[in-house]
Amino acid sequence: MHEIITLQFGQRSNYLGTHFWNTQESYFTYPPEPESPVNHDILFRQGVAPDGSDTFTPRTLIYDLKNAFGSMKKVNALYEREEDVNIEGSGVWPSKPVVQRLAPIQQSSYQSHLDAGLNPPALSSSTVRYWSDYSRLFYHPKSLVQLSDFDVNDKLMPFEKWEVGMELFEKLEREDDLMDRDLRPFVEECDGIQGLQIFTGVDDAWGGWASGWIERLRDEYGKLSIWTWGLGDQGGNMSIPREKRLQQIENSSRSLQVLGEQSSVYIPMSNKPTNIPSYLSIDQNSPWHIGALQSIAVESMSISSRLRSSNGRRGTLQDLEEAFNSTGKRRIAKLAMSIADPDVLSEKASEKIAQAEKVGSIGSHRTSDAGEEALSTFDLDVFTKDYRIGTAKAGRKEHVFGRAEMARGDWNLANGQDPHDRLSEGPTVQRYVAYKPTPSPTV
Repeated sequence: MHEIITLQFGQRSNYLGTHFWNTQESYFTYPPEPESPVNHDILFRQGVAPDGSDTFTPRTLIYDLKNAFGSMKKVNALYEREEDVNIEGSGVWPSKPVVQRLAPIQQSSYQSHLDAGLNPPALSSSTVRYWSDYSRLFYHPKSLVQLSDFDVNDKLMPFEKWEVGMELFEKLEREDDLMDRDLRPFVEECDGIQGLQIFTGVDDAWGGWASGWIERLRDEYGKLSIWTWGLGDQGGNMSIPREKRLQQIENSSRSLQVLGEQSSVYIPMSNKPTNIPSYLSIDQNSPWHIGALQSIAVESMSISSRLRSSNGRRGTLQDLEEAFNSTGKRRIAKLAMSIADPDVLSEKASEKIAQAEKVGSIGSHRTSDAGEEALSTFDLDVFTKDYRIGTAKAGRKEHVFGRAEMARGDWNLANGQDPHDRLSEGPTVQRYVAYKPTPSPTV
């Protein structure tokens, strides 16, 4: 079935992940609608609720700190209600205990409208307090894992240093065996797992946590395809104190060393993109906005791994890797994209790319220098600027070893040279077309 399991580490990754899962939910179709081009079984698992009804929930593990889940509960409408433990009648304490309870976090207006079956109000940067505020689907209780050792936004014990995350992982791995407790139940449900995708912060303690996880994953699953999307300011936020910025750069560097070595593909993504086109109106201080932008990139780049064979060209994670990591040693990839009206992008594709490159519409091929230059003219670069080091000569171009591309919508790409022409010059390009346009993020 080629299942993919997703691991989400930290607030930033969960803002992205919530948009990602909302998008997957939007692909579901119901009779008399035509069948969805997306194979839902790859990312979703079927289960049974306590009342005997069927459930369909994401194959994901979501880790975050205490009080970072907002009003989301570990159990929800699909499963049994959470029962209060009767401490007084448990017989554990010789005397009557004093119980202190924190006030529950109030549900957002968006969530309360969804629960009531009403059309939810429009969201804004000021109304989104937590990533759960705009979640449109239910998760299995085992998907939600709270790390109670640290509190979100705690000033006394901040979760900011790389080694803090690594130490927490090692501690919990010794005590609970996280692999067996959390991940293995999802893996054992798969018929033929395609790979893992990891969304993680890398410029704080989550980078250390993710590094501990991926080393354990590689020991356990060997050559399984693991794609890691590394998120963070990564030193690009000039508005924070210099000391904290240097700490972020150190964290990002240590994450790069481990994640870049152990991942099949490691894609660093900045929360402060180097170039944002004028047609995008975005609040760069809003994790809700940044998460939406990152989700469009992640969801589009990987959609070929979830397509049905009858809709566009299906390509697994391993197929995508072969385009830019054919030697097994080029594991770090750069991501760029263009976002515009489908008609505008189609015109750009047919006039600029097809004519400049003269390549096959779908398949594996090699581009010339002219084609390489044409393909590099994307509107949005999400690569972190702090990885651009060295004193490159003026006018020197970045060399591209290989490229995987995804086009969404009805693209009109001209036919050109034989994809199997081994005498062609330039980097290998794998191109996939998904005729399903990108859904709008949750707004």
